[in-house]
Amino acid sequence: MPHYFSLGKIPQKRHTQFRKPDGSLYAEQLFSTEGFSTEYCLLYHLHPPTTVIRSEEPIDLTPKAATDNLLRNRSFMGFKTKPAAEYLESRKIFLFNNDCQLSFAAPQAGLGEDIFYKNADADEVIFVHEGTGRVRTQYGQLPFRYGDYIVLPRGTIYAIEFDTADNRLFIVEGFGPVRFPRRYLTNTGQLMEHAPYCERDIRTPQDLETIDRKGEFLINVKRQNLLYKIWYDHHPFDVAGWDGCDYPFIISIHDFEPITGRVHLPPPIHQQFEGHNFVICSFVPRLYDYHPLSIPAPYNHSNIDSDELIYYVDGDFMSRKHVERGMVTLHPAGIPHGPHPGAVEKSIGATETKELAVMVDTFHPLKMTQHALEVEDSQYMHSWIE
Repeated sequence: MPHYFSLGKIPQKRHTQFRKPDGSLYAEQLFSTEGFSTEYCLLYHLHPPTTVIRSEEPIDLTPKAATDNLLRNRSFMGFKTKPAAEYLESRKIFLFNNDCQLSFAAPQAGLGEDIFYKNADADEVIFVHEGTGRVRTQYGQLPFRYGDYIVLPRGTIYAIEFDTADNRLFIVEGFGPVRFPRRYLTNTGQLMEHAPYCERDIRTPQDLETIDRKGEFLINVKRQNLLYKIWYDHHPFDVAGWDGCDYPFIISIHDFEPITGRVHLPPPIHQQFEGHNFVICSFVPRLYDYHPLSIPAPYNHSNIDSDELIYYVDGDFMSRKHVERGMVTLHPAGIPHGPHPGAVEKSIGATETKELAVMVDTFHPLKMTQHALEVEDSQYMHSWIE
């Protein structure tokens, strides 16, 4: 999805001899998430990436539905998710279907020294609500901050480090590729002039670490909702160089340039990414509609084909009452929803909004886990009653 990029040392031609200073060959590895049919990278390792020394029986992480009552508008208070000492432990799935899994996370620290993670099931989009730090990968480091989308293609080996213990993340796992919307791209993949961001907004890996160290290095691998612990005999960040178009990157919600019009425009104008049977959108500060009779508040609408989720980040939301940071609203397919009482009249004459939110629309119903019920505001469904 991103443009071609290269870091470190690579040979002039792919699949040719590339030797280390001692005369031995670097170990070339093709990294591609859809076989040989789409974007890929080539990485050049000091050691073969295949030297497993031991593994354990996997742990089942399969999310389970806590209720069959899906046709109800709901709200979840994400900041009620309790902090956890370790990154993987902190990830709490609250909604899921066969296409994606959505998690709250409040990690106080990363994974620990010489411990790594690889999601072999899904592309990950990690939205940073609170906290700063860096994601370390085989491709280099990605420093992150508030408002960043960290995009990690499935199979990326990474470690995550935080600068403090106060961190809040909203995580989307997509079981198909997560990409920029096709309507934003030329036939050859360049972001078009009408896209709400461009290649200059993409932050690529930096400070490639080429670590030549033997020992025992644990990689936690998630596959088919099972977590495998696999130990390798060398540090996984032994890459001397790489190039290609399939690599982790960061793009910030603050770099999303909003599209506005004379009358209210529908949510697709806010789209940031597309996945398999879901989309991710960014609601950012913007000018309101400028027709003399415009109504800035969104109109009532029925989600006949999709569940609509909004994760509230910051700012004032004129269409909703009692919005809090880290709150999620879920409006399922099949029943209408719209602005709260009084919001339509209140919006008339307003010229701008300072709202900041992430929206996920899924085209198959989302199921709730027990964690969703634990952080739910059970009265939300009545909030349209005056």
